[in-house]
Amino acid sequence: MQPADIFRDARTVFEQQRKLAERAAEQVDDERFFYAPAPESNSIAVIMKHVGGNLRSRWTDFLTTDGEKPDRDRESEFDAADMSRAEVLATWNTGWTHLFETLDQLRPEDATRTVTIRGEPNTVLHALLRSLAHTSHHCGQIVYRAKQLNGADWRTLSIPRQPRSR
Repeated sequence: MQPADIFRDARTVFEQQRKLAERAAEQVDDERFFYAPAPESNSIAVIMKHVGGNLRSRWTDFLTTDGEKPDRDRESEFDAADMSRAEVLATWNTGWTHLFETLDQLRPEDATRTVTIRGEPNTVLHALLRSLAHTSHHCGQIVYRAKQLNGADWRTLSIPRQPRSR
């Protein structure tokens, strides 16, 4: 497999994860969007805000600057109390825009270049996989939380469960 294929396939998986998270979040009203079941838990809003902030930081000037940007306030990503749903989604969308614009500009020869994240060197491929894993983890949290909150009203995002015959 060539680096261009990996970049393309990673983009496809990122798109799938984004779609799952968004379709899940659409199923909850604003009250549940901002609901966290425990003090150390994150609401869907907080998770989306964090993912947006992370993607913006990591993928802005990806090849030339550290992935942890000086203007990122990571800790503030875990508080969405003073935000509207539209503001959270704007942060989410900004991050995805930076990711996709950068992925679309990567060339095969970039795959083995070194980029830094929090001062640590990573190959472009490693940084890509690291971001994909992190983002997928949080997208799964969004789906899981939305499914919990919706209970019987949940509309499946994939193949519906089939009743088991006994």
